[in-house]
Amino acid sequence: MSAGGNRNIVARMITPPDLDNRRASILGIPLWGRAAVFALVVVAAVSTWFLNGWLSTNFTEATRNRAELRLVLYSGNIQSELQRNSVVPLLLARDPVIADALRDSNFATISQRLIDLQNEIGAASIELLDQNGRTVGATDRNILGTMRSSDAVFVDARRTPDTVFQTRELDSGGFSFTFSRAVRSGREVLGVVIVSADLSKFERSWAGFADAVALMESSGRIVLATEPRWRGRSLEEALAIRDAPSAIARAFRATTDWTQPAPDAFLRGEAVLRSEVRVPFRGWKLVSFTRYDSVRERVNAALALVLTGFALLLALTFYILSRRAYTQSEVFKRESEELRGLNARLQREIAARVRMQKDLAVAEQTLAQSSKLASLGEMSASVSHELNQPLAAMKTYLAGARLLLKRKRPEEALASFQRIDDLIDRMGAIARTLKSFARKGGEAFAPIDLRTCVADALTMTEPLLRDSRVLLVRTVPPDPVMILGDSVRVEQVILNLVRNAVDATKNTNAPQIDIILSQGDTAKLTVRDNGEGIADIDNLFEPFYTTKPAGQGVGLGLAISSGIVKDHGGRLTALNPGEGGAVFEVEFPRYTGSDQQDT
Repeated sequence: MSAGGNRNIVARMITPPDLDNRRASILGIPLWGRAAVFALVVVAAVSTWFLNGWLSTNFTEATRNRAELRLVLYSGNIQSELQRNSVVPLLLARDPVIADALRDSNFATISQRLIDLQNEIGAASIELLDQNGRTVGATDRNILGTMRSSDAVFVDARRTPDTVFQTRELDSGGFSFTFSRAVRSGREVLGVVIVSADLSKFERSWAGFADAVALMESSGRIVLATEPRWRGRSLEEALAIRDAPSAIARAFRATTDWTQPAPDAFLRGEAVLRSEVRVPFRGWKLVSFTRYDSVRERVNAALALVLTGFALLLALTFYILSRRAYTQSEVFKRESEELRGLNARLQREIAARVRMQKDLAVAEQTLAQSSKLASLGEMSASVSHELNQPLAAMKTYLAGARLLLKRKRPEEALASFQRIDDLIDRMGAIARTLKSFARKGGEAFAPIDLRTCVADALTMTEPLLRDSRVLLVRTVPPDPVMILGDSVRVEQVILNLVRNAVDATKNTNAPQIDIILSQGDTAKLTVRDNGEGIADIDNLFEPFYTTKPAGQGVGLGLAISSGIVKDHGGRLTALNPGEGGAVFEVEFPRYTGSDQQDT
């Protein structure tokens, strides 16, 4: 109902009947009038009881859905933070500068290098331990020289070639979350890199909402919580920590149990809804407890409107009966005052509901912006790699245009400038893809046709293929090849594979690239070239591995592409066929229309 409608109801409610000159006896009310009044009261009571239960159930479900949506956003933030920090030990363990420093015991610039990296990724801290467990480099210079040879984070990292994740309770009552990995030279362990993830910032952001939120690891222990007393306990133990209720609190609890569905739990003596989602990391879970206040406010507002309608009907009945009962003027006056009070309460409840909706909209916008900013940071390395090729091409066209102008061939120089203008538009398009990457995550996946992704990617590479004089043979089926994913990121994979194929055929007399799209149990995309082949397949998808000369590539293209394909549940493989060249195969799970994403 609109605000104008509410004001009309208020006007009708606060206008009492004109009873100044009416007189009648209560005994003069006819039997049918008494029956009508009784029927209205019974219908109002039954309707109120039914609507209370029905509205409570529906509004409770809506509140639970909003709470679960917030938990999904929290879960995505936590997963993004952990993934970003988990790759740092792997990169540092393969950094030749750090390996040489551990081998030569020369740590003069290591701490500053770690501090610069910490500022880029936003980690809580980074440490470098030598093979004896002594801290030789750290973002906190106060701990340099500390011996950690007996710490589990050092011992476990030496025992395995993989990255080790550990959660440790601190003396302050909080928890630290660390990724550690051994720096190896062959089988020899040179040292250990330790990266601590800063998850406490999420805990601080959760505290700004009315909900109580807790993050539990796989053992059921709470490691992050808006209630500091909960940390380090199980959920059952945490809920058991509460003050003894007073007699008034017990009475309110009994009333709550009677007027609404049975609560999931009690928090600080108040009935709450429990919502839970799984964090896709080592069996972690997020649990939140939402108070019933908003549910009761919405139910009460709706019931107040219903009761207002019944009250108006009742007032109309009394108005008709007053024609034969003039002496009942005082009764109608008292009822008019009651209606005024009910109208005032209704106005307050409506105003409170409007404020609540505005606050909720602001909170949801803040959460969405935080998620987008986290994804933009994650994609910065990818965008930098994508912009290098247009920049290099622009440099070549500028040099050619300068030479053409010197030779007084302005028409051909203008053509070069036009190509530069096209490249600038292309760079702008690449930068705009950051907006699409802000929706990274399982929730942003949608059914897409791989044929469309191939067509869009080849449109972007058309100038490159034309300038390189590469013959492109494209084979696609007539029927849609549907997968569940993000079209922008899938196109990025196709772009990287086509560009790598063009680079591989530079020294070939008749360069040719075959793109084959097929579907069976999976959707399969094959990119084949007749270039020089792959020299080192084992290290092909490793970060910073490249066969290009210095300045022409950083070795991130295939590593990023492999990660994107894995995020879509597929795999990216490469091989050298017997007839020469190289073949890259991308396989995605097919989308049949009935797939359910795991949240």
